Amino acid sequence: MLLLRKMLGQIIHDGRLTVIAPNGGIHHIGNGTPSITIRIVDPAVIPRLLLNPDLALGEAYMDGALLVDDGDIYGFLDICFSNIGSSSGQGVRRARASLSRLVRRFVQHNPIPVARANVAHHYDLSDTLYEQFLDADRQYSCAYYNSSDDTLERAQEQKKRHLAAKLLLSSGQRILDIGSGWGGLSLYLAQIAAVDVTGLTLSTEQHAYSERRAAETGLGDRVRFLLKDYRQEEGRYDRIVSVGMFEHVGVGHYREYFKKVRSLLTNDGVAMIHTIGRADGPGAANAWINKYIFPGGYVPALSEILPAIEQAGLYVTDIEILRLHYAETLKAWRQRFIANRGRVAEIYDQRFCLMWEFYLASCEAAFRHGGLINFQIQVSKRVNAAPLTRDYIQNWERLHKIDAADVDVPAHSVSHPAKSGGFAQ
Repeated sequence: MLLLRKMLGQIIHDGRLTVIAPNGGIHHIGNGTPSITIRIVDPAVIPRLLLNPDLALGEAYMDGALLVDDGDIYGFLDICFSNIGSSSGQGVRRARASLSRLVRRFVQHNPIPVARANVAHHYDLSDTLYEQFLDADRQYSCAYYNSSDDTLERAQEQKKRHLAAKLLLSSGQRILDIGSGWGGLSLYLAQIAAVDVTGLTLSTEQHAYSERRAAETGLGDRVRFLLKDYRQEEGRYDRIVSVGMFEHVGVGHYREYFKKVRSLLTNDGVAMIHTIGRADGPGAANAWINKYIFPGGYVPALSEILPAIEQAGLYVTDIEILRLHYAETLKAWRQRFIANRGRVAEIYDQRFCLMWEFYLASCEAAFRHGGLINFQIQVSKRVNAAPLTRDYIQNWERLHKIDAADVDVPAHSVSHPAKSGGFAQ
């Protein structure tokens, strides 16, 4: 316990952490506010935390071996991340991070069968699970907040509108949506601009759901969803959009990905890639997230993406960095998940609920303090495929106003705690 206390003492300076040891001993670390108390129930957790904290902390929480007595798991992780920031920490944690970077290409090797299995691990879970925390359109990616007072529904609608503006849509165009999820963005594009959309997904659950939505909305003649890897697609498209999928490509496949995008685009085509990114340069996947939530996933740095775009012979025509937008999105998801936790427990078990609480809380803390951001990257085959200035984005958004009656009432009945500070555009 003394070694763990020393390690935590090197991390926690702002805020006060109280640790209750398995023998009942109480250890105070740091000073000031906020103040959080955790209890270590199982003494076997201590050496695991010392040797591999990135994996062991989440496992201890989901196994009930580490409890939060005063506060909640987000409060504990918020203290940790706000003190660590985006660094790899010290000692064993830094050494593990360096080793992970060395082997990441092997770990992220992503042929089609592996890609299918990785997708099924996360996206083929119960439909009811996702109903408990997503908006009604099931947008499972970073929303776009014009204000921290926006509801999740409004922010997700603003995200779709923002992407549509950057796609420079016009009636009759052929659109490819790589990683189409539950179909919300594809259907939105078809409705707002009378375009023809093909969505690709590797999730059998998402594919079935999307097909039903297309039929129910009467858009089946202009929107179709295929259970297909993007590498297997051979069509030609005026526009390509990909939201929240690039994180699953694998760092060794970036050149392959952008070469495929280029081959699928018409000569005047434009593609929009929306992905989580890291601000601190190349790294490695988080061990706990990779094992339990997104196997094979990786958050890229811009310095890893841009060379692959250049080598594919594409122009980068616009880049926008979304900073705290995903932190606010994850906060909304986390609050809704907690409010509807009982329903999730009916489908899965206590350990699963704790696992997902840790997932949502740790990701929110990482986006607030750990250097995680979002990139929206627009690329084209021709330098003149997009206007000379960015005015066209705001012009589109002004023309396509969002009806407050449709989006400002949350789909879930959730109590909303006071908003955290620090949000900035």
